Amino acid sequence: MNELLYDTAEREERIVLVGVATSDMEDTLQSLEELEELGQTAGAVTVAKVVQNRESFHSKTYIGKGKIQEVKELVEKYQADCVVCDDELTPAQYNNLQDLLEVKVIDRTVMILDIFAKRASTSEGKLQVELAQLRYRSSHLAGGRSDLSRLGGGIGTRGPGEQKLEMDRRLIKERITFVRRELEQVQKMRELTRKKRQENPIPVVAIVGYTNAGKSTLLNHLTGAGVLSEDKLFATLDPTTRRLELENGEEMLFTDTVGFIRKLPHHLVQAFRSTLEEAKYADVILHVVDASNPDMDVQMQTVYETLQRLEVGDKPIVTAFNKIDSVSGEMTLKDLRADRTVRISAKYGDGVEAMLSLISDVLKENKVILEMVFPYGEGAKLNQLRKYGQLLSEEYQNDGIFVKACLDREYLYLFSK
Repeated sequence: MNELLYDTAEREERIVLVGVATSDMEDTLQSLEELEELGQTAGAVTVAKVVQNRESFHSKTYIGKGKIQEVKELVEKYQADCVVCDDELTPAQYNNLQDLLEVKVIDRTVMILDIFAKRASTSEGKLQVELAQLRYRSSHLAGGRSDLSRLGGGIGTRGPGEQKLEMDRRLIKERITFVRRELEQVQKMRELTRKKRQENPIPVVAIVGYTNAGKSTLLNHLTGAGVLSEDKLFATLDPTTRRLELENGEEMLFTDTVGFIRKLPHHLVQAFRSTLEEAKYADVILHVVDASNPDMDVQMQTVYETLQRLEVGDKPIVTAFNKIDSVSGEMTLKDLRADRTVRISAKYGDGVEAMLSLISDVLKENKVILEMVFPYGEGAKLNQLRKYGQLLSEEYQNDGIFVKACLDREYLYLFSK
């Protein structure tokens, strides 16, 4: 008996990438290569790339008339499902391009939001992604629901359910209000956790870096955190905090943060501010850099610009040049903004002990040893020292309690006579 066989494999979405070079062609090409990686992470395959040199973006269609025809021919030739623009489109550009190309059009922002929607696993992460998506859609509703409903399936359609294409401004506004309230409750819990952590003398090290630099791999190596680690952009999204005890008994808390990327949508920075602010309240910033990436300098600049947007500028920074197993030993690696630099391989553990030693040194530079006697009537002040410092020894004497403690310099004024 003959059986009919059907190919049930899901067809990969085929995309055409479009960019505009207003100044540096090489930078635009690198940005498109990164956009191609984003597409792979989102589950799509790039079939063509188009770059146009222009003094500025076309106000109505992003690219000029001639390039639109070229893109349309490529879409037909490769049977592409979607055109992805490397910059955030205005509602007019989006609507006009989609009318002229007769195919789904999205931009870099939608691509990143789609990946975040796919990767979010915690309730906070999902709420933050939905808030960013809703804010984006609210600002792109000028064309009306009939235009939005043409999107169909594929990239850009993940997220807050079927309502995402059918809401009008009022419904989106109501949903934004609801999600913000939910997030406020989650953020209050995060703030309580952060306050408890600040009362604990264990220092916090925030791991930051460009996406796919190896932050999660490093956290897994240090603490066995079991965080997903893949060679993909935004492999992990939700922050993870783990405790590490060094051989000398010293303890540290390491917090992994979401990876940064060039042209990071401002909707995401706004939505993920509470998560990214883990870096703001850390004692040390551990900046992980992919030393094997030819765009390393550009990626480092992106990280520092994002930290500046988060107003994280006064923290000591240790830069770990990762993936040294993939670079030449003679390669010069430097970061003039860092307090310390070190070469490591998070995958194989090379240089990690030296990195921990540097972090310990940086932490100690901001500490002072306080030795003083607290009269027995100043129990409240002694409790304050326990809160902000680390007691090393206590000795009960006739005139009070002699204490030796380790304390951050910023709290020294609380105990000056």
